[in-house]
This record gives sequence, structure tokens and C-alpha cells, in this order.
Amino acid sequence: MKTRPQKGVSPTGWCAARRCVLLLSMLWLGVAAAHAASSPLMVGAAPVRHVFVIVLENEPYQVTFGKHSLAPYLAHELRRQGALLPHYYGIGHYSLDNYIAMISGQAPNPATQQDCSIYSEFKRTAPGLDAHGQALGQGCIYPADVKTVADQLEAVGLSWKGYMEDMGRDPTRESTRCGHVAIGKTDITEHASPGDQYADKHNPFVYFHSIIDDPARCGQHVVNFDHLAEDLKHLDSTPNFVYITPNLCHDGHDAPCANGEPGGLVSADAFLRKWVPRIMASPAFRRDGLLVITFDEGTDGEACCGEHGLAGGPLPGHIGPGGGRTGAVLLSPFIKPGTVSTRAYNHYSLLRTVEDFFGLSHLGYAAAPHLRPFGDDVFDLSYKHTQRGAR
Repeated sequence: MKTRPQKGVSPTGWCAARRCVLLLSMLWLGVAAAHAASSPLMVGAAPVRHVFVIVLENEPYQVTFGKHSLAPYLAHELRRQGALLPHYYGIGHYSLDNYIAMISGQAPNPATQQDCSIYSEFKRTAPGLDAHGQALGQGCIYPADVKTVADQLEAVGLSWKGYMEDMGRDPTRESTRCGHVAIGKTDITEHASPGDQYADKHNPFVYFHSIIDDPARCGQHVVNFDHLAEDLKHLDSTPNFVYITPNLCHDGHDAPCANGEPGGLVSADAFLRKWVPRIMASPAFRRDGLLVITFDEGTDGEACCGEHGLAGGPLPGHIGPGGGRTGAVLLSPFIKPGTVSTRAYNHYSLLRTVEDFFGLSHLGYAAAPHLRPFGDDVFDLSYKHTQRGAR
């Protein structure tokens, strides 16, 4: 059936009106499409586009966040400014397996559990990845088909950097970019020197062939911590994913430190007091940032979130199924100050959260069906809107 012009409207005028409506509709659709292309799709619980992670060392929740904590800035001031996750857990013991899990979803194997005192190749006992995305076998440097969140981000045109404090200060130990000992050699960076307190075992990126096999690429992304201050100055110079490892003193690992500082929570808290305000003042953080401050492991073998180890592999926490309760503090324009979550999370949850923010698939145990990313127990999207309206 043909549509006829309304009574009193000439055919010419009716056609002109129709063309006008069509043109307006097309114009609206074009604007909407352009807006959709320029505005990232929100996949996670908040529209975060810049994630900052600071990893500290070896403290249980009750010590770090207790009433008489030696880290009052973290335990009291920062938790009041953001969200406290009192039920956040490491996934294994000792250090390295936790760092590796944070960026790849790979579970501990006997070598990574011992912090890879020999920087050795990973030797497979089965080809490919199993049904849980795990490489079966043991060793330190994962084959190139075992991917990290860094690889995922680059594949979709997003940026990342690992900022390693002290890396390359002693060039006879390691380079200032993509620093690590030679493959097959004893890892001499496990112990700090007064002038260089960097440790390979706290730099997860150098345990993946997908990253280190291209030295130029690795050198652009795994850099000395001194680069951070300059990169924070501008939105376009701040990576989407910023992974910060303080040196063995400032992450609390050593106490006292090789350079005479007190170490432990005292030095870790001083590091945070200096750098957290700088991160929070950066354009990237203020626009759409999230800062996560957590610890690699606690002091027991407790776990959460239905954690599993490798099929046929060791118990992830040596004495238990996990890496112990550490707690974490999260800061963001999308978090209402004073938030406390009762949900349980671990390092795989952190990886899944980052992947969700950027619309990435889930690696390894970050894909576990029972695992939850940080959700509305942490983020309050109305808070930033309210704050903008108040200014």
C-alpha cells in the first residue's frame, strides 16, 4: 500500500518534508555512531581506563591494618579515602607465583613457588594449555603462547608499563630496561645491594617469552621507576595499565634494608606517602583512574574464591590452598570514601577486573566461572557524578 500525502499538503511539499526528516535522522545516527566510537564501552563495574597497581610484600591483614599498624598512612588515611577489601588474598607462596598470577592467571608451579633462584626455562609436561588455561609443567620463563594482560592490551591498541624501582642502578647486575639475569643463570638479584635493591622475582613481565623475546619492545615497556614522574604529567603519556614494583626496601620485603633504611611496613608506608598523592593528582587518575595497593602474600596458607592449583601440581600455598589474607586498598574517583567490602577477592580477581575494564578475554584462572571481579560493593558510579555537580 502506498503512503499518500495528508490532505492540504502538496505532493512536492510532502516529499520535501520527508527528505528533511530522513536527513535529520541520518544526521542523528551519524552523531550517535561517532559518539559510540569515541566513548569506550563500559564492560566492568566502573568506566575505569587507567589502572595503577602497587605491590608490597609479605604482610598479613591483621598486621598491616591493625590498630597499631606500622603503616598508618595505608592502614588509616588511605582506607578512609577509598575502599578497604579486608578479605583480599594472595594465591600462593612465596613471592613470584603471586606476581605471575596477577598478570597471566597462571597458578604456582614448583619453580615459581621457590622464586626461581635459577632463571630457567619452563618445561612443559603437556602441549598447549589445559581446560583452565594453564601451562602444565614447571619452570620460570613461560613459552611465548602463554600470554599476559600486557599482551592483551597491546593487541587492542592500549598501553602498559611496568615501573621497577632500582632496576639497572648497578648495570653489572641488570639493564635499566627489561632488566633480568641471563637465562639459565643463578638469580643474583634475589638479594639487595646498597646501591641496587631491584629483584627479578618482583617483576613478573620478565618471566614470559611473549615479552622478553623482543628486547626493544620489552625495553619500551619494562622500565626503571624513575620514568613514572614524567609519564604521570599528561593524560596521553600515562599508560592504561601501570604496574609499580618498589625496591626490596620500599616494598617492605627487607627489614632492615641494605642501604640502612628501616624497611618493612615503615619504609613501605613512606613510599606510599610520597607517591600516592602524585598518582592521584595525575590527569589520568583524576579522569578515570583506579589505584590498587595490595601485598603479594600473607603469612599463612588461607585462600578464597574456590582457588585451584595446577592439575597434578603442588598445593599453591605450600601449607594450604592459597597465599593468605593480605587485604587491599582501592582508590578511585568512582569509589566513595570509607567503603568497606565484605566480599572475598584474590589476585585472579584483580586480573579479571582489569580485563573487564578493557573488554579483554580472561586469562588462566581469571576465567574461573566462580570468580568475581570487583563490583558494586566497591564502586559507586553516582559518587563521581555527585562530586562534579558540587563543583
